Amino acid sequence: MAGPSTGIGWCIRVSLAALAGGLIAQSAPAADLLDVYQMARENDPVFQSAKYALDAARQKVPEAISALLPSIGASATGGRTLGNTSYTGSPLVQRGFSSYTWVIQLTQPLLRAQGKATYDEARAVAEQGVAQYRRAEQDLALRVAQAYFDILIAREGVAAGDAQRTSTQEQLAATRRGFEDGTVAITDVHEAESHDQLASAQSLAAINDLEAKRAELEAILGQLPSYLSSLRDGAVSLRPDPNDVDIWIARAKSDNPSVLAAAAMVKAAHAELNRAQFQRLPTIDLVGSIGRNYSSGNINNPSNYATNAGDRQIGVQLSLPLIDGGGIHAVVREAKANEAKAESDLEAARRKSGAEAREAFSGINNGLAQIEALRLAVASGESSVTGNRLGYQLGIRINSEVLDAQRQLYSSRRDLVKARYDTLLQALRLKAAAGILSEGDIREVSTLLSLSQEGPS
Repeated sequence: MAGPSTGIGWCIRVSLAALAGGLIAQSAPAADLLDVYQMARENDPVFQSAKYALDAARQKVPEAISALLPSIGASATGGRTLGNTSYTGSPLVQRGFSSYTWVIQLTQPLLRAQGKATYDEARAVAEQGVAQYRRAEQDLALRVAQAYFDILIAREGVAAGDAQRTSTQEQLAATRRGFEDGTVAITDVHEAESHDQLASAQSLAAINDLEAKRAELEAILGQLPSYLSSLRDGAVSLRPDPNDVDIWIARAKSDNPSVLAAAAMVKAAHAELNRAQFQRLPTIDLVGSIGRNYSSGNINNPSNYATNAGDRQIGVQLSLPLIDGGGIHAVVREAKANEAKAESDLEAARRKSGAEAREAFSGINNGLAQIEALRLAVASGESSVTGNRLGYQLGIRINSEVLDAQRQLYSSRRDLVKARYDTLLQALRLKAAAGILSEGDIREVSTLLSLSQEGPS
């Protein structure tokens, strides 16, 4: 009867050894949440992509400005012509001529309404890029905090599984001794073995969950810290300040990065509409050029003579579209539709941000209440386990009652840890919804943590 539980126990030991071995081989030094966040800023490929996207968006402005500034271009051609030529009364002769031409031209836009609209659109795109980068920063902070806390919660699950496993083994040993002494029935032994095997399976599941959570953090960092700081027992969860949900909702609807990005997109769409409408207007450019044209002869003339002409020109160039087959009208209608879409997207972003703020605010308050209730549940559970163990020793409680009390206690402890981390995460989400989540907030949460050397991350 000891075989199955012993085999499962061996699997647990192997899994733990592999887990620890992986940490030794692949992990970085111990870290708290702030350390992990700073590592993620340097190593997370999603965030690095956002940084490059911001760099690209910022280049739209100088690109648009360049269309309004003077431009200078140069062109040159050169060549030599060879041919056989016969003129009246003369034999066939072979003749060759050289020629070259060069021109330098200066163009200064004087009136280009489309260029101004393009510049306004570029500024809006750059503004949108800044907002999207800010959103990526906040998203990174939330992803890191989520992955970090998930590991600590999973680690608590492993600890609870180990404690439950130890308890069931102790109960199984005691039941077997009772059976040998004739005070316990064989059914009680079978029941104890069943509980022990169930605890082993749950312990393995907790180890697998921890490994999965570690993989999620590793995907962000590219490596894993050897140990992660956990929440101190006396740490107080962050509370909303101000404690008014309407203030947070209003701030989210105006300052959330998604809202700012959508508002910038409305500006860009409006500029795009202007640019489309301005296609009907004339463009005026000041054009000046200097050039030279040289030829050593002409194959069509019987006598050679060279030409070497230089010229300078300055003037005003006007361009006005007259008939375009309806293309401008179609572009204008498309731009109007895009502008209406951008306005709808902005309203959707405002509503979503407000809902996120309300949800996070509620999550904090509910989390605080849940933490207090679970603290009382843990205290009651500890008393219940003590009482049931004493009753079992006195013969007035059965083994399953002791195990049920222990299982409930471990579950309450695990739920308490999860509630504390979830509440902290909701506090970060509330600030992210309002668009004010920063590295300082991550640093503040890190002050609530303390490094534990009890086990790997």
